[in-house]
Amino acid sequence: MEADKKEKNPWICSRCSRELVPEKVKVRYLEGNFEVELFKCPQCNQVFISEELALGKMLEVEKGLEDK
Repeated sequence: MEADKKEKNPWICSRCSRELVPEKVKVRYLEGNFEVELFKCPQCNQVFISEELALGKMLEVEKGLEDK
């Protein structure tokens, strides 16, 4: 789960109107803590999780953790 650094980032923060930047963020789910690279606002720290990521890779990880 990493932001694609090769592509131009089209995402702008709705709060700050700043371009989101790829950055490592800590994600927590159930008992697990994970560090992943996602797009984040450099000013307010709001993180963007795309629908594709939320319904794809994150859903797979969530199901795997719940099955344990």
